[in-house]
Amino acid sequence: MRHKIKIVSVLILSVMLGWFTGNIVGQIRNPETVTVYSNDSEAVTFGLPFRKNKSANNQEGMKVVPLGMTIGVRINTEGVMVLGTGSFLGEDGKSHTPSDGILRGGDLILQANEKPIDNKETLSRLVADSTCDVILLLRRDGNEFEVTLTPEMAATDGVRRIGIWVRDSTKGIGTLTYYIPGTGAFGALGHGIMDVDTKRLITVRDGVIMPSTVTSIVKGARGKPGELEGSVDTSKRLGSVQLNSPSGIYGILDQSFMSTLPTEAIPVATRDQIQEGPATVLTNVIGNEVKSYDIMIEGVNRAATDETKGMIIRITDPDLLAATNGIVQGMSGSPIIQNGKIVGAVTHVFVQDPAKGYGIFIETMLQQEFGTNIGFCA
Repeated sequence: MRHKIKIVSVLILSVMLGWFTGNIVGQIRNPETVTVYSNDSEAVTFGLPFRKNKSANNQEGMKVVPLGMTIGVRINTEGVMVLGTGSFLGEDGKSHTPSDGILRGGDLILQANEKPIDNKETLSRLVADSTCDVILLLRRDGNEFEVTLTPEMAATDGVRRIGIWVRDSTKGIGTLTYYIPGTGAFGALGHGIMDVDTKRLITVRDGVIMPSTVTSIVKGARGKPGELEGSVDTSKRLGSVQLNSPSGIYGILDQSFMSTLPTEAIPVATRDQIQEGPATVLTNVIGNEVKSYDIMIEGVNRAATDETKGMIIRITDPDLLAATNGIVQGMSGSPIIQNGKIVGAVTHVFVQDPAKGYGIFIETMLQQEFGTNIGFCA
């Protein structure tokens, strides 16, 4: 099944996941930067009317295969994420808020009465079937603990509820940055997937990447960033998503998909090896075609506090400028190549200058994947 997608953006923004058909929520990180999210993940409430919320270890001479193709992404959360709490009318005619002051947005519900919670339907059923208090195992800010709630019978349907909004999955589009030969391990996006309501990094239980095709482009302009439009084939999978981190998503490609990909691996550059000057970006802005375009690395901030903004880049290729006017939503994760080495990936675009944006160091992405500092040969 193919779903049309529209990748939208505002101000200086992250060219992150271009979420399927949804509203946009901007998060201001500093006076010049807004990270934009859009999704159509379903949120369900227990006690509120249903709504659809649119709102390596050290290795010398390491090499990876740069990619640059767009993909669809679907992630199921670990447990279910609480978006917020609310009130509902009980059978006694009174307003009830069983979760108010106990649960809060961003909490992960892992268990209910010692039974694992894999999705919102399981939680809803366990609460509805309860005959007394419900004991929830939560994870909040990295800590796990239990809380006790007393469900109330809702007047609307006679079902026991606890009055919370929750989400158990999300989906969108981004760009594959690289894969590692032999293992099929991949990195993509160059930034994490955040929940649109809680602004928290989504914890992955499992997920998949799927084929996508770019069908049209809305060019960027000063004050009005551009976007890619296209479709995602949700009936096919290309690999599994195992980690969502601030520096990107990571997982393993399916062997059948990996066998269709380029196999030429190139060296990885450390941030100290990156220079201001000419470079290229691999990106997919027409159909399924990945092409190399000229860019200029205008600044390298090796001590950047925001790891997604290690480089300032500018599109200089006349063909890419003619097609998009620069960086547009959906190019997030496009690999950057300099002097025969992969140096990073595109992450943001400047709204007042669509030809200009930010990039993350490839070193940062690989350090996240391997969970340690990586040493490379020059």
